[in-house]
Amino acid sequence: MAVERTLPTPEGEDLLGLVRDLAGKEIAPRAAEGEERAEFPRDLFRLLGSSGLLGLPYPSEYGGGDQPYEVYLQVVEELASAWLAVGLGLSVHTLSCYPVASSGSPELKDRLLPDMLGGGLLGAYCLSEAHSGSDASALSTRAVADPSAPADGYTVEGAKSWITHGGAADFYTLFARTGGPGASGISCLHVPADTPGVAADAPERKMGMSASPTAVVRFDGVRVPADALVGEEGSGFSIALSALDSGRLGIAACAVGVAQAALDAAVEYAKERRQFGRAIAEHQGLSFMLADMATKVEASRELYLAAARRRDAGRPFGTQAAMAKLFATDTAMQVSTDAVQVFGGYGYTRDFPVERYMREAKVLQIVEGTNQIQRMVVGRSLTGDR
Repeated sequence: MAVERTLPTPEGEDLLGLVRDLAGKEIAPRAAEGEERAEFPRDLFRLLGSSGLLGLPYPSEYGGGDQPYEVYLQVVEELASAWLAVGLGLSVHTLSCYPVASSGSPELKDRLLPDMLGGGLLGAYCLSEAHSGSDASALSTRAVADPSAPADGYTVEGAKSWITHGGAADFYTLFARTGGPGASGISCLHVPADTPGVAADAPERKMGMSASPTAVVRFDGVRVPADALVGEEGSGFSIALSALDSGRLGIAACAVGVAQAALDAAVEYAKERRQFGRAIAEHQGLSFMLADMATKVEASRELYLAAARRRDAGRPFGTQAAMAKLFATDTAMQVSTDAVQVFGGYGYTRDFPVERYMREAKVLQIVEGTNQIQRMVVGRSLTGDR
């Protein structure tokens, strides 16, 4: 079902029309087989790049699209509705570009952003570690100043876990410890994937999202030049948190895309499936279930759009981003579960897409800050705790 949308610019309307057409013709038809075969659709990201979709919220002077977040997120939703691996991949790439775009020097932006935003490169965001988990400030990957490194740069040692696009990315936005313990000792570095010493383990064997590689990425004596530093030394943790505020909106949009796809499938099936002499959609119990599903999807969409408008207006939006990520991903889990129930026994088979939506929805409650962490963020904003 095509969602009725209100976009802030005529360009946004045209853009979303392009995306909807591309998603319907090029992306959705490949989703089921791509997940079944666990094949990363790198060619589709090249297609997004050639269509100008890999840098939408960033300045056109660096190859971006100059689009407000309100428009960009609806593009993410459309792509995620067609295939979550693609929608989430766009969100992760956008997140990976954020540190350079927001905190890089003019020279760094000129050197890196055109390829990062223009579709030539695909990024990955390297913050999580196996032992630090949600306590990201406890990360242990270290970047040590090394006069023997290129241009008096750094030598990096450590490993990052749960990295989307691990082993497939062209560059890694890496957060590593350059100073003492705690948040103030963390810096951000741009590391090309072909730098000697960078390697990824075999992809994790996940419940869902099989076509999107998630892997441990290892940095074994990786030497990078001084100008790989993004922002100032010690500013990395604040950059990471700022990036995640925006990234959580991307996850919320992905969740709404999955929930909308599950709802659409459930409605179509309920109109066609007949029991007791009539379509099951005409039975009040099921009709009420569909109504609740639709209401939650619409509420989730409006929540992420409201947060996006705050961001576009230059207002604080971190709490609203946490709310949107929390509510939208919980909604995706509930709506996809209900969609399986609407299909009955068929919903538990791989002959229909709703079982895939249910498996995919689960990860969205975990990535870029678990929903328990989102509740902490919202709760602390209410009580003033830090």
